[in-house]
Amino acid sequence: MTDAAKLILQSSLGAELSAEEADTLSGLMTSSTLADGDFLIEEGVADDALHVLLAGKLEVVKRTGADETVSLAILRDGELAGELSFIDGQQHTVGLRALCDSRVLSLKRADFESTVDANPQLAYKVMRAVARSAHRIMHRMNHEFIELSNYVFKQHGRY
Repeated sequence: MTDAAKLILQSSLGAELSAEEADTLSGLMTSSTLADGDFLIEEGVADDALHVLLAGKLEVVKRTGADETVSLAILRDGELAGELSFIDGQQHTVGLRALCDSRVLSLKRADFESTVDANPQLAYKVMRAVARSAHRIMHRMNHEFIELSNYVFKQHGRY
């Protein structure tokens, strides 16, 4: 088993994968290193890659105007990024910026699709991991929305 396969198994992407499936997947992925401040994903840019953060921290940022950004979340080791663009190829609505030196594995949709017929169980498990990640994000957003609503309404709109 390759080192990349071992790292995949330790990530949320590898939660259900066998060692053989992780090895197959690692052969389709490319590794990259980001320096502090580098962007993995630029807001407004379309791509079709799924990323696994192996080491480091990535900040989810949104432009607010006047060349300013707001931090929305921090991704940590083992988390996925770019899930929705991996599926639909649409432009990213946020950016991902490295907060320190970080290492990422990336999977292009075309490379993934090239193995779907030969490995349908692998494809199924990868898509379940993508769905779990999207569900986790929605759960966190709903929780934050409820907290904000409670703050605004219990304070009667006074900040």
